[in-house]
Amino acid sequence: MAAVLVLIPARMASTRLPGKPLADIAGEPMIVHVMRRAQAAAVGPVVVATDSEAIAACVEKAGGRALMTRADHVSGSDRIFEALTAADPEGSADIIVNVQGDLPTLAPSDVAAALAPLADPAVDIGTLAAEISEAQERGNPNVVKVVGSPVAPGRLRALYFTRATAPSGEGPLYHHIGLYAYRRAALARFVGLPPSPLERREKLEQLRALEAGMRIDVSVVASVPLSVDTPDDLERARALLARNR
Repeated sequence: MAAVLVLIPARMASTRLPGKPLADIAGEPMIVHVMRRAQAAAVGPVVVATDSEAIAACVEKAGGRALMTRADHVSGSDRIFEALTAADPEGSADIIVNVQGDLPTLAPSDVAAALAPLADPAVDIGTLAAEISEAQERGNPNVVKVVGSPVAPGRLRALYFTRATAPSGEGPLYHHIGLYAYRRAALARFVGLPPSPLERREKLEQLRALEAGMRIDVSVVASVPLSVDTPDDLERARALLARNR
């Protein structure tokens, strides 16, 4: 079986919600909730990659492992690639899972689901999506849609990612969930590529991989975890996790 390493990028300098990794949710910092859900997936070791000593101290206090990275990374992918060298200098991990640090309601089973497409050797990157059920999400540019061709039950081959309502016509639309499982070589290639034209236009980093000819397959899961980007999102997360305690 392939060896898997889970990396969680976390930084304090969020524009809309500064300091959000340490925001208290049901008695624990958000980054600790995410770390524990990633650990519960039981797919491999979990490491938080951060530029903040406060985040690192918080993770270590909770019994986790944190690695310090540079503060000037422009994306989570760049941050986890730096952390990968320190976390696994021998190169034993074949697959790297990038779990965003602002998904405190993430289902552990979804982490495993992102790995499933990599059973196909033709796939470079695995990711997730859920069928859109709320009408207002179909036209919301903040909801990223994946346009994909079915290749197996519950699995799509990604053809495009967009903020527009797509594809047109009758049929389901899929809400992309930004959790990625990379083959190690694919991650190294991806972070070495310059931003691509469609990536710049849509402001979607994953388009860089598609424009470079890399294959991304998508596991369809039951629901979209709450991404905490604003104070309102934080209150929703607090209510959800308090109710589930």
